[in-house]
Amino acid sequence: MRIIRFNNKGWRARFDDGFDEQNLSRVADAFGYIWADARPGATVLVGYDTRFNGRGLAGVVAGVLASYGLHAVVSDRPCPTPALGWNVQQDATIAGGVMLTASSASCEYGGISVRAANGGPIADDFYDAASRIVSSAPITARGTYSYADFVTPYVDHLRSLVDVDAIGKAGLGVVVDPLYGASRGILAQLLRSMGCHVHEIHSDENPDFGGLHPMPVEPWVDTCEQAVLAYGAQVGIVLDGDGDRLGIVDEKGHLISPHRVVPIILEHLVNEHTHKSRVVATFSSSASVRRQAERLGCDFTAVPTGFTRIYREFVEGDVILGADEYGGIAFPDHLYERDGLLSALYIVECMAKRGLSMGELVEELLQNVGTMHYLRRDIHLDAASVQAFRNILPGLNLKSVCGMEPISVGHSDGLVLRFANDSWVQLRPSRTEPLVRACAEAPDAALASRLADETCVGAMKYLPR
Repeated sequence: MRIIRFNNKGWRARFDDGFDEQNLSRVADAFGYIWADARPGATVLVGYDTRFNGRGLAGVVAGVLASYGLHAVVSDRPCPTPALGWNVQQDATIAGGVMLTASSASCEYGGISVRAANGGPIADDFYDAASRIVSSAPITARGTYSYADFVTPYVDHLRSLVDVDAIGKAGLGVVVDPLYGASRGILAQLLRSMGCHVHEIHSDENPDFGGLHPMPVEPWVDTCEQAVLAYGAQVGIVLDGDGDRLGIVDEKGHLISPHRVVPIILEHLVNEHTHKSRVVATFSSSASVRRQAERLGCDFTAVPTGFTRIYREFVEGDVILGADEYGGIAFPDHLYERDGLLSALYIVECMAKRGLSMGELVEELLQNVGTMHYLRRDIHLDAASVQAFRNILPGLNLKSVCGMEPISVGHSDGLVLRFANDSWVQLRPSRTEPLVRACAEAPDAALASRLADETCVGAMKYLPR
């Protein structure tokens, strides 16, 4: 049988290389054993996205969980990950949830992850325990499970978080592109019910995603960009495969960097929604987020890469927003999980109440916090070279890059160099793939590119030959 290896996001594999009923039964068996031991007879919710045989595979997982005496409940339709998490946190008798999704990966992949009782990601020690006890053979035991509507109560809650009257009066034209993922039909219908004029694309049932990757970045957002222009819409919203991240397209058909979307939403929240004052973002998020937080009088906390680090800060309290470098945004008053649908509603509400276009909101942001250019590159290496890179980074200290001396050097998240003009560069070996990620930001794009290039070259000199 295939060896099951979990990371902090669960388990992911290709459908033609082990992501099947037999191996999922083994994974569910490990999860069921842990939950049944910790909370006998508790409820566990199971959600799934729009990938191949999602409902059937969810039934396999639920049946195995139920064989341990757990009360397993499956979503009656594909649901976004934040919808599953929100339903989990509503009832103290629910021990957690299981989500079948590979998020923004291509249709060839399936994935399974666990939600904790608070609706956020499970602690790493849960996966560590599952790794130790996962069976070497398929599990045949099955119990009885039921189905329930996870989507409607979640959508009703989203509606309660925004000013429906203001959105309705604005009557904005919106293109919604769920990229064939779990949010199809959900956000579009919600916006229509609020009075928006919505055109939804890529929304039919299509398990192979029409050849698209359900990822809200170029080139997969091209059709949305074109649709915004074709329909004369004020904004385009692109959601990833499981609805936890989004991309925003302005009225001119341009994809807005998530590093600009986050500070725009932050200002809207501070002005319209909450008194809380702390912002949490990863080290490799844009300096624009920190600048906006400081401008608005918010405390700012930077944490190493990985949303689990952000969630830990949520527990400390007084956090208005948490954001990662990929544009995932979480609102802890709502859910300890990224939520692309709520992020979209806040953007629409902001446009409606301010009477500004997305382009105007971006221009206002740049006037307030300045222009920063962000880039990310994936450097593909063999596994041995990635490990060698990981070994050298803790002791690496480059004295100068692009003629600039770093004002700080950090090693808690790969290698992070920061400079006096708010430029920075990071090299970080991936924990799940054979590559090193290089991220950089600077006041102009050319400098950001040079920072990434020179730091990579300087670091590579120290690799063993």
